[in-house]
Amino acid sequence: MFLKERNEIVEYCKMLITRGLTKGTGGNISIFDRESGHMIISPSGIDYDKMTADDVVVCDLQGNVVHGDKEPSSEFPMHAIFYQQRSDIDAMVHTHSMHATVLASLRWNLPAVSYLVAFAGKDVRCADYASFGTPELATNAFDAMQNRKAVLLANHGLLAGATNIATAFNIAEEVEFCCEVFLKAKTVGEPVILDDEEMAHMAEKFKTYGQK
Repeated sequence: MFLKERNEIVEYCKMLITRGLTKGTGGNISIFDRESGHMIISPSGIDYDKMTADDVVVCDLQGNVVHGDKEPSSEFPMHAIFYQQRSDIDAMVHTHSMHATVLASLRWNLPAVSYLVAFAGKDVRCADYASFGTPELATNAFDAMQNRKAVLLANHGLLAGATNIATAFNIAEEVEFCCEVFLKAKTVGEPVILDDEEMAHMAEKFKTYGQK
């Protein structure tokens, strides 16, 4: 059941480690099949290096497992709320990447320090804090990610979403890079922030970016 998607989640979970976007078993990844209403999501607390497609869980948006013998990620409510309420998101990547987490621990938003922020929106907001795995965290993340494709989770990490897993992962990487740029720029001065008009222009250009 959803073998292609389960293999993709294993692949991208391993990339969380190899690309430096998390440590240990931190973070989680999901894909939503809108036709069936099923969410394919990484399991809770399994080492990514040892994870196989058989470990990946298929569940409904209430967290009821319909395929697999593992528990779904404890953050499934944070994934489910987006699939329930946003038609433009069918894949999500949650990371504990260093620079995004530093920014989130400061409770700072990420401004348009680089045009690359436009992959997520004109900026990236920091959501209010809530304990991991709770409905409160899901609601806070959803609210702060309005009209955006990424959100910082206070004292926690980063969440990114898109129409497919490759794009969601790319957004997570680009936002982490921009967080690093912002923090390093702040150590030597005050970075110049791009205005909303330029960021809107960048967002339009990204719609046709890449191979046709």
